[in-house]
Amino acid sequence: MEQEPVEGAEPRGSAGRVARVLFGLLLIGGLAGLGSSWWMAGRLSAPAPSSIVAPPAGLEVEAFTATDARGRSVRGWCVAAEGVGAEAPRGVVILLHGIRGNRTAMVRRARFLALAGYASVLVDLHAHGESDGDRITLGDQERYSVAAAVEHARGLHPSLPVAVIGVSLGGAAAVLGSPLGVQAMVLESVYPDIESAIEHRVGARLGRLGALPAWLLLAQIEPRLGVEPSALRPVDRVSAVGCPVLIASGTEDPHTPPEEAERLFQAAVGSKSLWLVEGAAHVDLHAAAPAEYERRILAFFQEAMRGTGDDR
Repeated sequence: MEQEPVEGAEPRGSAGRVARVLFGLLLIGGLAGLGSSWWMAGRLSAPAPSSIVAPPAGLEVEAFTATDARGRSVRGWCVAAEGVGAEAPRGVVILLHGIRGNRTAMVRRARFLALAGYASVLVDLHAHGESDGDRITLGDQERYSVAAAVEHARGLHPSLPVAVIGVSLGGAAAVLGSPLGVQAMVLESVYPDIESAIEHRVGARLGRLGALPAWLLLAQIEPRLGVEPSALRPVDRVSAVGCPVLIASGTEDPHTPPEEAERLFQAAVGSKSLWLVEGAAHVDLHAAAPAEYERRILAFFQEAMRGTGDDR
């Protein structure tokens, strides 16, 4: 006798088909996520070359090419001090741009520093601008560009104190390469560790859905860049800078939130200060608050370099 189907019961095999469909969808989603994260990581680490046709007008600029400790070319500009510092500069400041930028991003800082009597050295970091490099390494290889810039500055101005202003990647590279033997360091919007840097950047785009993509990106750092994530932790190296440090970040920065700047500040030792720029996101802090920026930076340099040549 044929059995009557029970009202409301699922046909035999229906649950299995649903499970297989769900598994297939999850597999496709997972593979798509893996593929997109691999593509994204490739984009982030791809070099950012650019041809810089002419030096900035209105400044006394000399182009140079240095060689880092790995034998790679580091290209940049030396900008002379002006005004009262033209004959006897107060010091020389290394200016370091952020990720996927180049030395032109630091020209406005070079201008106000020149007027205040400071010479400056602007460089293209490893795999940026006109400098050598086949991939961006989030500070690991860029630190050699920083060291080459400091060495070049000392060769030009052996009797002058040296300071650093590093923005985002540039600041991270300076910290990871410390101690550099400089007399002052300004760190703008610098991530404390690569884990939080990736988490915040992915989270800013994807919100709560960003946890898995962030993990997938982090997992690619060592195979892609040849460096362990544990080596990309400025928070563990900032105590080694060996000079006064000013840490600055925007109060509305989704990539390096104020609490991350506070972490870096707490890890620093010796003379240190923290400036949270009201209303600023992950932007050029000099452009966000130009007058306050210049006042704070010049006061910081004067105090940090007191007794090292800049005591005027």
